[in-house]
Amino acid sequence: MENVKEELTKKSKKSKLERRGRIISFSCISIIVLVVLSIFYFVASRGLSTFFVDNVNVFDFLFGTEWNPGQVGSDGQPMVGALPMIVGSFTVTFLSAIIATPFAIGAAVFMVEISPKNGQKILQPVIELLVGIPSVVYGFIGLSVIVPVIRAIFGGTGFGILAGTFVLFVMILPTVTTMTVDALKAVPRDYREASLALGATRWQTIYKVVLRAAVPGILTAVVFGMARAFGEALAIQMVIGNAALMPTSLVTPASTLTSILTMGIGNTIMGTVENNVLWSLALILLLMSLIFNIIIRLIAKKGAMKK
Repeated sequence: MENVKEELTKKSKKSKLERRGRIISFSCISIIVLVVLSIFYFVASRGLSTFFVDNVNVFDFLFGTEWNPGQVGSDGQPMVGALPMIVGSFTVTFLSAIIATPFAIGAAVFMVEISPKNGQKILQPVIELLVGIPSVVYGFIGLSVIVPVIRAIFGGTGFGILAGTFVLFVMILPTVTTMTVDALKAVPRDYREASLALGATRWQTIYKVVLRAAVPGILTAVVFGMARAFGEALAIQMVIGNAALMPTSLVTPASTLTSILTMGIGNTIMGTVENNVLWSLALILLLMSLIFNIIIRLIAKKGAMKK
């Protein structure tokens, strides 16, 4: 009887393998969570030093318009107003998303609804090629082509938000298009057949049925593209002008959080005010990435509830 009991309670090889797999999976997930928390802690500890160690006022940092961390203003505080960079980052992000969205939706509709075969043969390789191009190449093309064209049309130096918008538009277009294609493909075929059976035309079906059913997925694609545009550094740095001034127009030199951060982080000493304020800019970028991810999850959750 004891031998029979041992055989029945003995764990099989499959159960041992499953347990081993769960342990490995849990270990990998734990490492990823630990790394993410470590990044948040490191950036937050450095970024908050500006306010708790250097005693810089939060509102002066967020809403100040003068950026010269090495100088002291009339109030005795460092001149670390980050509003010009914040405005520049949000402006180029929203403008590039506004321009890219119609093109992405049009390309996705063509690839999924109008001409799937030709769309897959022609547009899919182009989109994949755009995804694989490094950021420095986009920046160099913008510096060699877009900036001179803007200079010839509008005058000035050609550097500014408009040039950065066009560069980011091309960079985020493949991302938004690919995710929009997936959103359109996820719309059940029954929706299209039911609409056509009720007498709707092809365009009415696309506009009033397919696109509306895919709205959560399209919004997710747009927000995802905005997240990439907000965090882009090298390409935007090459065409925006990198002037830490409040932008007065789309064709005057401006700056973004990433451009100022990448230019200054290697030229400062750890622990100084100049270095701490750059980590504060990095903290803003990190928080904005978190906000973009939360928005994406809320949109996806709302779309799932509708379905």
